[in-house]
Amino acid sequence: MQQQQIFDALWHQYLKVTPSAQAIHQLLGHGHEIINDHIALRTLNLPGMGEAVLGQHFIDAGFKQADAYHFESKKLRAHYYLHPDPKVPKVFISELCVDLLSEQTQALLAKLLQNFDVKCLSEPSVLWSGRAWEISFTDYQALLNESEYAAWFAAWGYRANHFTVNVNQLPNFDSLEQVNTALKAAGYQLNVGGGEIKGSPEVLLEQSATLADEARISFSDAEHEIPSCFYEFARRYPNDSGKLYQGFVAASADQIFSSTNAR
Repeated sequence: MQQQQIFDALWHQYLKVTPSAQAIHQLLGHGHEIINDHIALRTLNLPGMGEAVLGQHFIDAGFKQADAYHFESKKLRAHYYLHPDPKVPKVFISELCVDLLSEQTQALLAKLLQNFDVKCLSEPSVLWSGRAWEISFTDYQALLNESEYAAWFAAWGYRANHFTVNVNQLPNFDSLEQVNTALKAAGYQLNVGGGEIKGSPEVLLEQSATLADEARISFSDAEHEIPSCFYEFARRYPNDSGKLYQGFVAASADQIFSSTNAR
């Protein structure tokens, strides 16, 4: 499957639970095209479900696996995937190290996924397949007690948890500070963990993000509104060779994950 087909399908799915993204396009774009810097996907490091399984679909579409990242406090590992065409968005895929969670949480995840056929992950369409298992709100809350990431993935399944505006390509903004000011003036709440702007020109990347939209979701025992997906904003700076830095900053990404936290 071609990379543009994948991104289009992920974007369509993303908008269904993140309506703010379309409004933010209008706010920042003023009729101009918004360029996407990267997307992010989540999974678990269970057999047949790991980050490399999802990443293979992007390798098949011409990407190469790039740097690895570790987030010890959140028990996460990640890689990003880079396409040789710099105009193609990057892909950041993380996985939760289930083996580092408590026995109770491991057992709960095993129960949820006991009838999930991992063979479906061999098809690119799994990337936007959503949740393929039943979960109760009680179990969702139990997962929240240990891992926001586990709870989010158990509730939402496979989808892009964020898209990212390429601030370098915005025609009417000269800085990430200006973007944030426009967002706040329009009433959007930003993720302020680690500062409103994560990173700096010194590390060649600045990032900010909205807090996730709230979307209604059906659990097996009730319907509830919970955090869905968010929008990120990234400004990149040139490295010593004069080319824009294409990687990520672990300390900043660690804070960005919290944009989907329950509140």
